[in-house]
Amino acid sequence: MKVWNECICITSRKTLMILATLLISTLVLASVWPNEIVKVLEMPKDKKEMWIPTKEDIAYQDSMYTIIKSTQNDVTDIKEDIVHILERLDYADGSWDSIRYVKGSAVDKRRN
Repeated sequence: MKVWNECICITSRKTLMILATLLISTLVLASVWPNEIVKVLEMPKDKKEMWIPTKEDIAYQDSMYTIIKSTQNDVTDIKEDIVHILERLDYADGSWDSIRYVKGSAVDKRRN
């Protein structure tokens, strides 16, 4: 087939690349093209409505606040317990133990 005084062969590399590019670009456009146009409704600028919570909303917020406060108290208690445990395990002289043994103490006297 001669177009513009040039021979175009369907099996040539150039023709196959152009056809593949057209096919891929068509598939990409078809996948991103919206099926339907969705209109976003906007509130009028002059009309501003304030949200007024119902009794159920207030009860839900109160229960969430109670849960959050309880969780914060639990975390604080756990942190204090961890600090207490670490203080019992580490000593200033570099030694560590769960019970500090001092020679000549009440524990030492019971052994004798």
